[in-house]
Amino acid sequence: MAKPPPNHNKQWTAAEVKQLQKLANGNTPTRIIALKMDRTPAAIQSKASAEDISLKPANQSPYGTQK
Repeated sequence: MAKPPPNHNKQWTAAEVKQLQKLANGNTPTRIIALKMDRTPAAIQSKASAEDISLKPANQSPYGTQK
């Protein structure tokens, strides 16, 4: 069984929320954010949703569209 991340079941600090916002604005993938913040991808998605932070990449066109 996989070992839980060090921040498992710990409260989010204001600095962590700021870091999440910065990484999300930089189009960092959710799994990479999770690794950098020692949290699970599910925790990242949950907190981003609660804080109204978009994890969708802003600079990529949708699949199947041609320029």
